[in-house]
Amino acid sequence: MSKHGSPLIRRLEASDIPQAFGLSTAAGWNQTEQDWLRLIVLEPDGCFCVECDGVVAATTTVVCYGTELAWIGMVLTANEHRGRGFAKLLMNRALDFLASRKVSRIELDATEMGAHVYRKVGFVDACPIERWSRSGDAAPAAEAFDPGFDPAYDREVFGADRGDLLHKLALIGSATGRETGFAMDRPGKNAAYFGPCVARSASSARRLLTWFLSRHGAGDTYWDLLPENHEAVRLAEEFGFSPVRRLTRMTFGKTAKYVGSDPSNIFAIAGFEYG
Repeated sequence: MSKHGSPLIRRLEASDIPQAFGLSTAAGWNQTEQDWLRLIVLEPDGCFCVECDGVVAATTTVVCYGTELAWIGMVLTANEHRGRGFAKLLMNRALDFLASRKVSRIELDATEMGAHVYRKVGFVDACPIERWSRSGDAAPAAEAFDPGFDPAYDREVFGADRGDLLHKLALIGSATGRETGFAMDRPGKNAAYFGPCVARSASSARRLLTWFLSRHGAGDTYWDLLPENHEAVRLAEEFGFSPVRRLTRMTFGKTAKYVGSDPSNIFAIAGFEYG
């Protein structure tokens, strides 16, 4: 435990989840306690916090996709502790961890508030990424899909092996077809979440989106997409989604655009905390 007034940087543990969830809820973010637990299970040595007087004051998480790619997320600081440099401390701890893992590429999705911190430690802008939202409406009928995903196709499009993550998300909700691609969904604090969705064509993405809306369309829904995928934007507009947030996808150490083989096949990301 930290001494009075002295911050302690340590691993984020499962026992810290209620406090971490309090930070994300206060920020208006969509993650649930199960989302926090999933991050810790995926990378138990890569999730960190700053503790002050026995309280979790700031967090960050890391997910490694082999040594090809790592994703940093959940960079949060309690309002009363802002301005003390905790985000920079945690970013440096995360980067040290990833250096020990010899990960070749490190990326994150930055809010406007966080982007200036990340630039100071060596991240550069790559491309915009947007959250789109849809209010509850009639849920359309949809065709039946088998659950699951195509790991080989995902690795080809995403550019790294994120099979461990996808196996966990597929248990919550997934739809796949050999000629279609796949999509997943999960509950959120504020809205049901569509993603990831990796589809072989816009028509395939439409079928997968209809599957998602048949399950969640009567309630509020979120969809995070790369605006350079113009077909994804067109589908979002057609189905009544509207942009509500714009973040900046950033990469560490060099200027680069998204490096997946073809962003036109990425119709929804897995989440700002996953890429």
